[in-house]
Amino acid sequence: MTPTETGTRPRVVGEREMEILDATLDVLADVGYDLLTMDAVATRAKASKATLYRRWRGKPELVVAAITARKGEATTPDTGTLRGDLLAAYCGAGGIDDPLAQSVLAAVVTAMGRDPEFAEVYRREFIGPKVAASRVLYERARARGEVHPDVDLDVLAPSLAGIVLHRAFLLGEQVTTDLVGRVLDEVILPAALHGPAGPARPRPSRA
Repeated sequence: MTPTETGTRPRVVGEREMEILDATLDVLADVGYDLLTMDAVATRAKASKATLYRRWRGKPELVVAAITARKGEATTPDTGTLRGDLLAAYCGAGGIDDPLAQSVLAAVVTAMGRDPEFAEVYRREFIGPKVAASRVLYERARARGEVHPDVDLDVLAPSLAGIVLHRAFLLGEQVTTDLVGRVLDEVILPAALHGPAGPARPRPSRA
């Protein structure tokens, strides 16, 4: 039986699974994606490599599972305001202001440029659900009157993370809840409320 054929073998679940996923993030933060190996994770987690392969097909799936477990499943908090929803979604354990999450993200960005297989898995399993959840927050805010009808959510929704991570990775600023709040108050929320400058422009067809 090959490592990817699970057959009737018992699966890694519960607390043991989380120990392995935590070990994966530790190795990823220490050495980056390129140098991360299933052997290194197995050693850090005090598990056998066969145990890892019983649960995950390979390195891309293991790393994405670890990131997802750390950050949590995509959620759509409902605080009653767009500001509150975005703070709840982006801050806290595993959020954009989490130091370990920032270290992991730095490794992930590098990996996506070098490993097409990892990039595909990461976009499908992690980015896709997060984008969908974020879209729900903005659509709900639009229904409450907090987002202008002419705002292009495909542009606005990713902007918060883009601005904050630019300040973190390129400008070297520490990401805090206060920084996220300032970006919301000075950029995202005004843009959401007032819409594009000038007369509304026709949207390009998505056909």
